[in-house]
Amino acid sequence: MASVEKFNDHCWKDVIPEADLRLYAGWRRETFVGARPALLAIDLYDLVYRGGPRPPIEINDQFPNTCGIFAYRAIEPTNRLIAAARRAGIPIFFCTQETRANNRPRGAVSTKNQRARPKPDAYAIFHEFQIEPADILITKQRASIFQGTPLSSHLTLLDVSSVIVCGESTSGCVRASAVDAHSAGFHVTIAEECTYDRAELTHKVNLFDLHHKYADVMHTEEVIAHLDGMRVARAAE
Repeated sequence: MASVEKFNDHCWKDVIPEADLRLYAGWRRETFVGARPALLAIDLYDLVYRGGPRPPIEINDQFPNTCGIFAYRAIEPTNRLIAAARRAGIPIFFCTQETRANNRPRGAVSTKNQRARPKPDAYAIFHEFQIEPADILITKQRASIFQGTPLSSHLTLLDVSSVIVCGESTSGCVRASAVDAHSAGFHVTIAEECTYDRAELTHKVNLFDLHHKYADVMHTEEVIAHLDGMRVARAAE
C-alpha cells in the first residue's frame, strides 16, 4: 500500500505542471493491490520489440510499430512481476491479436493505424516471456482484453476480484483494458515499470490520467512485495 503523501511519486512528475497536480488533488488516496488478483499481461508480442533497444524514432521507418528502448527497459521488471505472480499462485493471462484468417469483418481493427497490417508472426509472444501450461492466452480483435473475449467469465470462474496490469501500450491496449476492468467492477493496479508506449510523454500522461481516474499505479517493487506477502500467507495456512 502506498500513502496519500506519495500519490504522485511516479514517472510523470517531470511533465505534469504543479497547477495540474493541484487541480487533481481531490483524487489523491492510498493505493493498493486488490483482493484475489489476477495478472493481465497485455500485448507482449514480438512486433513491438523489433529493431532492438533503440529510440523508436531512429528505427520507425523500418519497424513502424516498434516501442524500441521503452519495450526493452520493461523486460526485466516484467519477468520479475510474472515470477512473483507464479510464486503467489494467482492466475496469469497473456493476450495478443487474433490472427486467424477470416476472423473479422473489414474495418474491425484495434486502432486507426493506417500502415499495412503485420504478418501473423508479429503477434507471437516475445521470446523473453514464457507462457506456462497453467497460464491462459487470450486473443482479441480490439484494444481491450475484455472486449469480445471470454476473459470476464474466466475471472468469474476463478473468483478474481482485482487485476494487476502490465504491458503495452500505455495509451492504447493497457488503457482500454484498465478502463474496461474498472467499469466491470475490478480493482485495477498498474505496475508502472512494466508498462510502456512508443513515446515517453504519451506514456507518462496516460499513466497520470489512469492513476487519478481508474487505476492505482504502483511501483513494481510494491506489487511484487504484496504478491510475496500473499505467498507467505498462503504457506502459513
